[in-house]
Amino acid sequence: MTGQTSHPVALVTGGTTGIGLATARQLHADGFAVLVTGQNRDTLAAAERVLPEDVVVLRADARIPGDAEKLAAEVDRRFGGLDLAFLNAGVGRFAPLEAVDEAFYDEHFDINVKGQLFTLQRVLPLLVPGSGVIFSGAVSVELGQPNWSVYSATKGAVASMVRALAVELAPRGIRVNVVSPGPVDTPALDKLGLPGAALADFRETIPVHIPLGRIGTAEDVARMVSFLASPAAGYITGTDILVDGGLSAGV
Repeated sequence: MTGQTSHPVALVTGGTTGIGLATARQLHADGFAVLVTGQNRDTLAAAERVLPEDVVVLRADARIPGDAEKLAAEVDRRFGGLDLAFLNAGVGRFAPLEAVDEAFYDEHFDINVKGQLFTLQRVLPLLVPGSGVIFSGAVSVELGQPNWSVYSATKGAVASMVRALAVELAPRGIRVNVVSPGPVDTPALDKLGLPGAALADFRETIPVHIPLGRIGTAEDVARMVSFLASPAAGYITGTDILVDGGLSAGV
């Protein structure tokens, strides 16, 4: 718990839609003071309307290290420290190998890997002993999926980074984990780059392959993040936790 508030403080990047938004709500309900970031002005405005009024909503682009610097300064000014950093900002689109160009590759790695690393670097001095860092991963690290190579590579990089960081930051009392969702019905599905009919087919057929028989929800993932942020997870670090309804096990 930080010095400027009686509540533990959580940062949620990419917190204006989908999993990030649901996690901000869950953490707030669990007693955290919450600050969320996003870079789209429309979703920032929408998040301000639907989140509790004491949740701080800030514009920050994960691709820009200078934005991470400003974000860290704002967290320090408002709260003086952090108990949780949920590094959730990300992008993911389907593309066959022939369609991948440098811009596509750079966008994915700049947001999903570079952005996460440098955001953590900037907020690291604010993380108090006993705090947690949670990265957003993906079940695609465990499963081969056509047209998903670049996105999967970014999440594989994150999973490897988490194991190294967990060992590096353990002496400071900071735990580092990754939560890897399976298919989750959020607005991100509409940004995969699939035609409308293909997206509808995906939503209809994917539950057949999931042992629990349904596509995931943002709240399923939010509850896992909340658990990892709690004292109940105080001996868990360096772990990739799948929230996929048994998809990877069933395959």
